[in-house]
Amino acid sequence: MENQIFELQYAIDTFYFLVCGALVMWMAAGFAMLEAGLVRAKNTTEILTKNVALFAIACIMYLVCGYAIMYDGGIFLSGIEAFDLAGVLADSSEAGFDGGSVYSAASDFFFQVVFVATAMSIVSGAVAERMKLWAFLAFAVVMTGFIYPMEGAWTWNGADVFGMYNLGDLGFSDFAGSGIVHMAGASAALAGVLLLGPRKGKYGANGEIHAIPGSNLPLATLGTFILWMGWFGFNGGSVLKLGDAANAHSVAMVFLNTNTAAAGGAIAALIVGRFLFGKADLTMLLNGALAGLVTITAEPSTPTALTATLFGALGGVLVVFSIVALDKMKIDDPVGAISVHGVVGLLGLLLVPLTNDGSTFTGQIVGAITIFVWVFVASLIVWAILKAVIGIRVSEEDEYEGMDLVDCGMEAYPEFVKS
Repeated sequence: MENQIFELQYAIDTFYFLVCGALVMWMAAGFAMLEAGLVRAKNTTEILTKNVALFAIACIMYLVCGYAIMYDGGIFLSGIEAFDLAGVLADSSEAGFDGGSVYSAASDFFFQVVFVATAMSIVSGAVAERMKLWAFLAFAVVMTGFIYPMEGAWTWNGADVFGMYNLGDLGFSDFAGSGIVHMAGASAALAGVLLLGPRKGKYGANGEIHAIPGSNLPLATLGTFILWMGWFGFNGGSVLKLGDAANAHSVAMVFLNTNTAAAGGAIAALIVGRFLFGKADLTMLLNGALAGLVTITAEPSTPTALTATLFGALGGVLVVFSIVALDKMKIDDPVGAISVHGVVGLLGLLLVPLTNDGSTFTGQIVGAITIFVWVFVASLIVWAILKAVIGIRVSEEDEYEGMDLVDCGMEAYPEFVKS
């Protein structure tokens, strides 16, 4: 009977991982739609190409070496296909069938690899409309195969940071990746944006800021809703188990808190935007919802629903001021990714000790610094090498013509573009 119960738990937890992983994979569509809607029409095909290609690169690089670096496995997932039921049952029996997390290693890889792609998707929007396609894809190889897996090993796998200190011992906690995924992606994006420079016409000679509207706000709105939906897999799957009553309740609470934090962030950003700009700014509303989601990602299991709503609202307020501040600093981010995922990701980490007594402010700060310094410096080096070898920015003429025709040879909306 114990064996049958365990096999049922194994099946439920494996299936739960796969479904949550599929939800997170659906976030790739969300990023693609959001970014396509927030860039100009002449750059739409190229941004979609980047999003599909980076997802494929992330899957391959994490299979080749990323998973091995992050979780001490074998390259090319050696051994992951094997399944030894007798051995798994024996280990569980020895542990007293205590309900611990046991599931297929293949499902674990699938769930982890879609997180890698999410981190890389954050970079795509921030460098949009002026970066060379092939330079971006070359960076994606290094980011998904090495840079992200290294910081993932120090955090979720508990390895010592270059043998110097252990973040877990310091009280660092990041439930689903406000820092490990989102702030990491934003750090890589920031390094690229600083070397890349702003889009032509974004800033005037006297410091004026010129708005460059997106081409398709309905598409950006659809992308936001897709991301909102996918986030249930992102946070809910990070409970890592479903097959008993206590963990099933934990998953439900994570879903609840994830949803209400997004709602809090959206409403807060809408209100702040009304006071600052005198209008209901849709783009701020969308980024506010995403900011609420990023905020709660660091710890969605311990807050009450009311606390989660307030945390999300804090993220929604912060993201509006951050986007405005970065614009004033002439850091050109077409989709607000650095603010949404980086600045708000840091906020999410710092809020964790308020509801999770297993974490410390010291651990959260040291963890945030570790992630930022490693990803930013490593990315800056890679971007600089690419800039010196092949160049990372298109010519002024190509930027004016649009990345669609230059890189892809086709337009996203040919019927609506004058010859």
